[in-house]
Amino acid sequence: MDIILHPTYFPNIAHFVAMAQSSNVMFEIDDNFLKQTYRNRTYIYGANGRLNLNIPVIHSQKNRQKYRDVKIFNEEKWQSLHWKSLISAYRTSPFFEYYEDELLPLFNTKTDYILDFNFKCLDIVLSCIQLDINASKSEAYQNIVEDRTDFRHLVHAKKEPSYPFDSYTQVFNDKHGFIPNLSILDLLFNEGPNALNYLESQTMISS
Repeated sequence: MDIILHPTYFPNIAHFVAMAQSSNVMFEIDDNFLKQTYRNRTYIYGANGRLNLNIPVIHSQKNRQKYRDVKIFNEEKWQSLHWKSLISAYRTSPFFEYYEDELLPLFNTKTDYILDFNFKCLDIVLSCIQLDINASKSEAYQNIVEDRTDFRHLVHAKKEPSYPFDSYTQVFNDKHGFIPNLSILDLLFNEGPNALNYLESQTMISS
């Protein structure tokens, strides 16, 4: 299966299920930036349930701004906040310490553009999961894509469909139960080397 989807901030499980089960992955980089999407947010499992980690960006005065041109607002100390949130949420998980050193540089080094940062996050997670993908980038925006399965709708954080993903043990299961389709980091920290097997065994049929 050949697919197209957006590079997002530590993509959720649905994004990675699609990538793990594809032959070729094209990343959409020619679209306009929209608010309230996974382009600059991800959800983790905190002590109080689903927690949003949002990267502040600089919005242009123009009505439309290309995703590739959107800059991160690094005046805010969002990197420190996100890293502290990850430590608080996952320090007792089975595999946090195993991947900590690989992920930490992402939160210590500033990146100007959100698209570039998302690709950095993606590259490191792919390495951690040991998932090799045949990747390319779009060269022009197409509203309708005919030569591959279009998963670009996964970028929308609102009105998200319910996917029949299998449950796995999460840190705060006993408090709030299983929360599906969180950031890939939730799966990585809880399942470790088994994460790839999990992704390859799931189905993308939504309800």
